[in-house]
Amino acid sequence: MEAYFFDVLNFLVRSLHIITGIAWIGASFYFVMLDNSLSAPKKSTDVENGMFGELWAVHGGGFYHSQKYMLGPKNDKLDDNLHWSKWEAYSTWISGFFLMAIVYWYGADIYLIDPQIADMSQSTAILISLGFMFGGYIIYDFLCKSALAKNDLVLGIVIFVLVSIAAYVLTHIFSGRGAFMTFGAMLGTIMAASVFFVIIPGQKQMVERLRAGEKVDSAPGIAGRQRSVHNTYFTLPVIFVMISNHYAMTYSHEYNWLILMGISMAGALIRVFFVSRHGPGKPFTGALIAAFVIMAAVIWAMAPKTLATNLDSSVAAVEFSQVETIIEQRCASCHAQKPTYPGFAAAPKGYMYDTPQQIKAQAAQIYQQAVVLKAMPIGNLTGITDEERAVLGTWYQQLQAAK
Repeated sequence: MEAYFFDVLNFLVRSLHIITGIAWIGASFYFVMLDNSLSAPKKSTDVENGMFGELWAVHGGGFYHSQKYMLGPKNDKLDDNLHWSKWEAYSTWISGFFLMAIVYWYGADIYLIDPQIADMSQSTAILISLGFMFGGYIIYDFLCKSALAKNDLVLGIVIFVLVSIAAYVLTHIFSGRGAFMTFGAMLGTIMAASVFFVIIPGQKQMVERLRAGEKVDSAPGIAGRQRSVHNTYFTLPVIFVMISNHYAMTYSHEYNWLILMGISMAGALIRVFFVSRHGPGKPFTGALIAAFVIMAAVIWAMAPKTLATNLDSSVAAVEFSQVETIIEQRCASCHAQKPTYPGFAAAPKGYMYDTPQQIKAQAAQIYQQAVVLKAMPIGNLTGITDEERAVLGTWYQQLQAAK
């Protein structure tokens, strides 16, 4: 019942995380588009009232007229019905935090720790993961408040270098899957903390001064806008991390940290293109081309090596009974109709190896995950050996040759 309870909890929290994440990302993308699509006010009275820019749009069978005031309207009273975009961010982070706790911290021995990389206790792994999440924001916040913040390009390069170092260190501490998720949690924490500690407090300060009839300071708005721009570039890398656990070819790669940074860079460049596309000039197509080139390089790098380089040529012809024994000892405790390994209420991804027919039907999947990527068993929980992987590989080669 314990495994079933955590599966249900996982489902509910993950659903909440996805729903609130969509709301946050949608709002973020919309306001970035709106901010970059504004044109100068056409009426002199609007300029005198402090309007910075406006945008006409058509959607949902009607017309919209959006207006932006950098420091609020000069002649009009700020409406009491003021919408705040904050709970989407908070709800996404809170649900994501609980999801990390349910899956990667509660199951640290399965998903976070890989003894072949670094043998550590569950509590140590959790503390390190938390350290990266919150420590990442502390360093990021310091950089954004330093002299580097005056130059967006230099600040961006420094952040990218430090994030790359974090990716390298994480993949040399945790399992590939755990490293990717901690990396994404770190970026997500930076994003949500920027909203909580900088963007919203700055906006509240501006609203309070405006309603009190005092001069509004532009500094909080400038700082908030910089954080919002960073958030939009972090978004696609975080989304990739959220789905990466479905693709062992990424996190199980020998140079998984480079794969992570390559895909993250491509995601950021895609956002660069779309942000520029909403601006007054021509879209920065170079960013989109660079993103495709990087993704092509990543896909090429992840391509499986030839069978001959992965297998021991001395392994003789394999009988299916040998394969059955390995699957039963190393895989079936999880991949079964009724898993016996603690923490698994159902077979991962629905792959079950209870019968010879099921094993043969999933031969390609077994070969890819256990032989090529060595991603299974997760964290090598059941202690599969290189010799056993070679046997599975030879068996698969025999099946291919027989076709």
